Amino acid sequence: MRIPRIYTEQSLQPNASIALEAGPSQHIARALRMSEGDKVRLFNGEGGEFLATLSEVGKKSVQVSTFDHQPLELETPLRIELGIAISRGDRMDWVIQKATELGVTSIAPLTSERTEVKLKGDRAHRKLQHWRHVTISACEQCGRNRLPVLYPLASLENWIVGVEAERKFVLHHRDTGAQKSSTIPSDIAVLIGPEGGLSSGEISAAGDVGFEALTLGPRILRTETAPLAALSILQARWGDMSLEVPA
Repeated sequence: MRIPRIYTEQSLQPNASIALEAGPSQHIARALRMSEGDKVRLFNGEGGEFLATLSEVGKKSVQVSTFDHQPLELETPLRIELGIAISRGDRMDWVIQKATELGVTSIAPLTSERTEVKLKGDRAHRKLQHWRHVTISACEQCGRNRLPVLYPLASLENWIVGVEAERKFVLHHRDTGAQKSSTIPSDIAVLIGPEGGLSSGEISAAGDVGFEALTLGPRILRTETAPLAALSILQARWGDMSLEVPA
């Protein structure tokens, strides 16, 4: 039976007794319906994880006892920063969840000329908190022990001038594609537009600060499909994904 993985913001030590926060406690007690003596794997984003046993299980509070630290890491050697224009409905949740599973190092939610979602003040703060919980759930599911950095909402113009990756790409299906290079980068940045795509001015501005045009074939992909296709291709080329096809 698979042992559930639980994220906690607390400091973790071997052979310690810890009262988990309300969120993880309720998830363990109500959603997973676990009992005293059951095991979980705890991680706090600082690397590795701890096997732990549930010592007390209440409706609102769960106490755990930890064992030794296990230095398990599933991080890709390719650092990837994803700059993604926010989109409507649950599309953004989907992208953040799957990008986390695909190993991105950081995610920058952006506003652009054609962004239809308007987030300001408390609404923006609540949405960022929601997206952070999406990354946590994705890490719990996929085995990552380090959360991707989720940056505050920013304008596309401000983000592109601050990116310092070795190679930077902007998705642009009307271009001929990125330049060929034999150099294997250790970190990259990928810019993806909203439902209506990036404007010609935004694409030009990105090009002016070193972004290369990235194409994904002849078909136009939806805003929630494009980043996942791009991340998969880049991870397969320079990261830790591989394809083994039976003969």
